[in-house]
Amino acid sequence: MPPIHRFRVLLLSCLLLSFSVTALAAGKADKAGAWPQWRGPQRDGISPAGKLIQSWPEGGPKLLWRSTGLGAGYSSLAVVGDAVYTMGDDGGFQYVVAASSKDGKVLWRTKVGSEWVDQFGGARSTPTYDDGRIYAISTEGLLVCLAAKDGKEVWRKDLPKTYGARMAAGNNYEWKFSESPLVDGDRVLVTPGMPDAALVALNKKTGEEIWRSQYTYTGEKGDDGAAYSSVVVSHGAGVKQYVQLMGRGIMGFDAKDGAFLWSYDRICNKVANIPTPVIDGDHIFTSTGYGTGSALLKLVKRDGGVAAEEVYFLPGNELQNHHGGIILHKGNLYLGNAHNKGFPVCVDLKTGKKKWGPERNDGKGSAAISMADGHLYFRYQNGLMVLIEATPEGYKEKGKFMIPDVGNFSWSHPVIAYNKLYLREQGNLFCYEILR
Repeated sequence: MPPIHRFRVLLLSCLLLSFSVTALAAGKADKAGAWPQWRGPQRDGISPAGKLIQSWPEGGPKLLWRSTGLGAGYSSLAVVGDAVYTMGDDGGFQYVVAASSKDGKVLWRTKVGSEWVDQFGGARSTPTYDDGRIYAISTEGLLVCLAAKDGKEVWRKDLPKTYGARMAAGNNYEWKFSESPLVDGDRVLVTPGMPDAALVALNKKTGEEIWRSQYTYTGEKGDDGAAYSSVVVSHGAGVKQYVQLMGRGIMGFDAKDGAFLWSYDRICNKVANIPTPVIDGDHIFTSTGYGTGSALLKLVKRDGGVAAEEVYFLPGNELQNHHGGIILHKGNLYLGNAHNKGFPVCVDLKTGKKKWGPERNDGKGSAAISMADGHLYFRYQNGLMVLIEATPEGYKEKGKFMIPDVGNFSWSHPVIAYNKLYLREQGNLFCYEILR
């Protein structure tokens, strides 16, 4: 080969290698900055973002932009690449909505059912992004898979019609389907919540059933049906399993085939079981409101299977989380304590003993919380955002501001993605700069 040709081949190879390395780095950065599902990359409410501002100036961090057009509802956000995904009700229908993460402009809307007109009405599910597709559940229990680029429907599954899915509605309370689907490998997991179809695993590309799980319950607590929580993964006692809080309490199912492993019902009530369980190795922390309480469980091997042993139980007057979620950081739990309250509290996971709190601040109602770079982002029902350092040394408030134009029930969970804070307030979307 002539020298000039060898040089060209070498130059082309170097350019391709450079492009590949750059693309790989960009992919890793994108993955690190994204918030692709309910409660973030690991479903634990924690963003991997770093070098964020450690305190807020008066009035809060800089507002980069605000937009409207999302529709009514309380769904949180998935933020991946150039798009924000959520759900909203508008004009009699419920939609999955994609908006630009650069300016909030709506990119597409796909109809998934009827709107829910009620005092507490509006979309609930947070869409899940995976490999160019979006998975979401309507308040009527319709699971859809959509193309992320344009919202085109790939497949759908009617959970009530197919599996008899319903919400656990003890004492006639029912606030519609609220689960956010879990994508794990080649499957998507959702919760019909019934004894003959507790969880179902579906092929994420086609919607075809892989397995359905069953459970047996002989007690009197709670009610058959789904609750308002979402599935998480545990490897407790050396067994990969899916853990879900349902109408009959918290349960574990073998990830291989959906086989029922264990259940614990002391945590369930006949109104609403809501917070997503917190996983820590062999341990699971779970809490519910309505006066119920909190518990730490340890998964152990027993009789060839897995059993859940109670480490401790704290009654509702000591510790309960309504619906704002729980953060585990360096062995300590951070949450808003008390029913329909968001009193910040820090609790040692292993013992259940309080390190500090419950504290009081200007927030009213329940608090939805997320975490990034060692700080907690508390969002209160009255629209107040409070930044709190995540330390067991004491309550350290680092700033606060009011979300603009808040009506009632400011419930959507805050999202930290690509070093920005995204807040959904019904049809409005706000984006704040929080990078140092």
